[in-house]
Amino acid sequence: MPMRWRVAWRQARTMLDQFCFPRVCAGCDALLTDRDRGLVCGACWARLPHLPAPQCERCGHPRSGARRPEAPCPGCALLAPFVRAARSLCWVPHPVSSGILAALKYEGWPGVAEAMGERMARLTWPADVVRERVAVVPVPLAAAKARERGFNQAERLAAAVAARWGLPVVMGVTRTRVTTTQTRLTPGERLANVRRAFAAVPADLPRLSGQHVILVDDVLTTGATLNACAGALFAAGVRTVSYLTFGRARTVADQ
Repeated sequence: MPMRWRVAWRQARTMLDQFCFPRVCAGCDALLTDRDRGLVCGACWARLPHLPAPQCERCGHPRSGARRPEAPCPGCALLAPFVRAARSLCWVPHPVSSGILAALKYEGWPGVAEAMGERMARLTWPADVVRERVAVVPVPLAAAKARERGFNQAERLAAAVAARWGLPVVMGVTRTRVTTTQTRLTPGERLANVRRAFAAVPADLPRLSGQHVILVDDVLTTGATLNACAGALFAAGVRTVSYLTFGRARTVADQ
């Protein structure tokens, strides 16, 4: 078959596939174009509500111009004392970021994590974090949710980030008991819900003991789950923990 016929056939087959099985954005359901890479359209990524600058060097929370310099940082107040730094890509809830998260967690689009992790991996960190980090640890998902969902969204995000940083993914933490969903709980209830709910994985401790690890989850809200996981790692001998999430909830100071 001449080359020009083969090219024409491939183009016709592509057009037929697009007609019969149109590609739609996982975030907004709009039709994807040939320029869109991955499962989320360029318009959604362009409208993502990134955390604005300037940001706190430690927790990455935006610094409000209305806040007095001596006032405590609302983002740092969420972190455990042994947490070195935290970074998040965007605000939640928001129509775009919440739509992308829903596609990943509830609508059967695990492939969305690749592009989310790619953007999370580009965030800027203090120099010592970049120099010291040795592994990426995903927040573990409850066994029942993992069976229902078929995967752990934090693990998918961690894998995408780790691949771009050239670091291993180490499970590091496991759940020791069943907890209820954090979504509708108050901050105090969230703390009680995850208290002593996590433990370090003994088999992973030789790789993590005395080291600085990056703990990855989908959203930082009150910090209860991340702090509980970090506390388990710290108690088992991990020297320092930093947090990385896709989304971050606004504090009272941000309202």
